[in-house]
Amino acid sequence: MSRVIATAAVSLDGFVADTSDAVGPLFDWYNNGPVEFYGADPGRPFHLSQASADYLGSVWPGIGVTMIGRRLFDLTNGWNGVPSVGDHVVVVTHEPPTDWPFPDAPFTFVNGIEAAVAQAKSLAGDRDIAVAAGNLTGQLLEAGLLDDLVLNLVPVVFGTGRPFFGNYTGHQQLFDNPKVVEGDRVTHLHYKIS
Repeated sequence: MSRVIATAAVSLDGFVADTSDAVGPLFDWYNNGPVEFYGADPGRPFHLSQASADYLGSVWPGIGVTMIGRRLFDLTNGWNGVPSVGDHVVVVTHEPPTDWPFPDAPFTFVNGIEAAVAQAKSLAGDRDIAVAAGNLTGQLLEAGLLDDLVLNLVPVVFGTGRPFFGNYTGHQQLFDNPKVVEGDRVTHLHYKIS
């Protein structure tokens, strides 16, 4: 059965980007090691520490679908039609793009989080769903639709920016201890919610 896993690189003070959507050093760990590693895009290699490569190698092959919001889709131009992880991308949006230059890319545009999770599970089969952090993660947590949280914690303080949980206004939740993997300038914290 598919698990819904929210994940992102995050600063020590809980931000996934600054107020102008720049990630600063949050992604540096993707290229600070000797191990060549690939997600879904064969043209986009990462160079990870052995510990980070081992951790991602245990998680990423099990991802069938990535779920993102319209904001990330617009910021990345949908990675030019190539999913970053998994075989398909589900974009949660009220307004699908009308002029995106990759109409045959494995991207599906869905209105509403419940419908998006249902579509993602249908596409993923028995594989998992990775959710990019931000408002979408906060909405899914509030709705009880997340199974795991993965914070790739980077030793930087932003002071202000885009929070990992977006505009989450739900109730306080306490999770069990995470699986902890220490990489190079990143600590992977994997929490099981359900």
